[in-house]
Amino acid sequence: MPSIRSFAAALVASAAFSAQAANLVIGLSADVTSIDPHYHNLTPNNAVALHLFDTLVLRSEKSQPMPGLATEWKPVEPTVWEFKLRRGVKFSDGSDFTAADVVASIERVPKVPNSPSPFTAYTKQIRKIEVVDPYTIRFHTAQPYPLMPTDMTQIVIVSKEAAKGTTEEFNNGKAAIGTGPYKLVRYAKGDRIELVRNDGWWGGKSPWEKVTLRLLTNDASRVAALLSGDVQAIENVPTADVAKLKTDKRLTIFRQVSDRLMYVHMDSDRAVTPFVTAKDGKALDRNPLKDPNVRRALSMAINRPLIVERVMENEAVPAGQFVPDFLFGASKNLKVEKADPEGAKALLAKAGYPDGFALTLHATNNRYVNDAKIAQAIAQMWTRAGLKTEVVAMPSATFFPQATDLKFSVLQAGWSTGTGESSSSLKALVMTYNRDKGFGTANRGRYSNTKVDALTEDALMTVDDVKREAYLQRAAEIAIGDTALIPLHFQVSLWATRDGIAYVPRVDEQTLAHKFVPKK
Repeated sequence: MPSIRSFAAALVASAAFSAQAANLVIGLSADVTSIDPHYHNLTPNNAVALHLFDTLVLRSEKSQPMPGLATEWKPVEPTVWEFKLRRGVKFSDGSDFTAADVVASIERVPKVPNSPSPFTAYTKQIRKIEVVDPYTIRFHTAQPYPLMPTDMTQIVIVSKEAAKGTTEEFNNGKAAIGTGPYKLVRYAKGDRIELVRNDGWWGGKSPWEKVTLRLLTNDASRVAALLSGDVQAIENVPTADVAKLKTDKRLTIFRQVSDRLMYVHMDSDRAVTPFVTAKDGKALDRNPLKDPNVRRALSMAINRPLIVERVMENEAVPAGQFVPDFLFGASKNLKVEKADPEGAKALLAKAGYPDGFALTLHATNNRYVNDAKIAQAIAQMWTRAGLKTEVVAMPSATFFPQATDLKFSVLQAGWSTGTGESSSSLKALVMTYNRDKGFGTANRGRYSNTKVDALTEDALMTVDDVKREAYLQRAAEIAIGDTALIPLHFQVSLWATRDGIAYVPRVDEQTLAHKFVPKK
């Protein structure tokens, strides 16, 4: 018969295990710039926002729309979408969720000052918001608009009182009032985000009483924290560590092909471009990148399967278009470009550059998986095709403002569709830049093609899914055929957990604490 002392010790150990099991610490790979859900349209920010807030429409692990704060939606007229709101939902401060909060949230989006990347692309189409009753709301658009439900996956709903708050008041917690599965305890910028469970969440009680999101942007530190037990889960497992981690019986790895396309953008607009010269450094009389033959040569020189194998450790999928083949808008007619260095040389000669030229490829070195290594591999391939190539890799905080200001000639970046279909990529990356319409917002090569524009605009006004997908597929085929950009590969998202914790991997790359399940 066990002693009272040993029995007490067992109780203490059991309580300690239960307390540990009720808490979850996750190592995140990218910095979070704000808790304000309308301040910066950035994947790490958006994932954190979904811990505290909800959207009208949520997305499944496969990026399919599903009910959120809205239970159903439909077009009641060609230019009117009606959303029925979920009843009985309360904000974390105890106030009731109604249509007034939706109005306040959407109206706040364009008013957030100093936004590095605003959410206005998802609200510009709304011409009028009609509140039919506290739980019915209608969005009026100037023309038929099929993407209203997918756009509503991107706009977080805050309370009408919180909508008056500043970004700083969201960051310090004063305005961080949402309907999500957790409540904010503390945001320590650059270090961690501490959360506590919202027991009144309409989606059901999360298994975790407390959650800490640690910002571990260094790959080695993130893996070390997992191995030591300082964190129970990490995102963006470094590809070089996957094989080693698979041998550790304490760990489980989860993987999913993501919707993030890695690509190369080229300045196909300016008569003279700053980082393309003759091989001896002298200025050229024209911008070679304006010639489709040159752009095609750059694409043809890249061996995508080799990059996937050698640089990405096979944790990527070679790309020939804007979205992976399982998403809406993917074209069966677009295939991965086969590497052909000699063919690339022939195209360069046809364009008037038999001896090639010199160019600089600008890239990030801390934003995407192996981003700087990918750029170096591309440079070597271009060099074999007769181009003198230099790589300049820099932190994303330095890279993106310069890329947006068109400081580069050739750049490497990544794009996640956000909406789970191809119109997002076409609209942002290759439509002619038009700030008023929200087109070409990430078109940093200023590519322009009236046929691509017309087909994409047709798709954005077509509610019939079959017709809309046909427009998107044709637009993609024309853009890729003209080498509007060079698709490289789709990242494979990797999560690792310990102690039997499970996670359903997501196409949208988001790491959501309430989707982790503890060992029973």
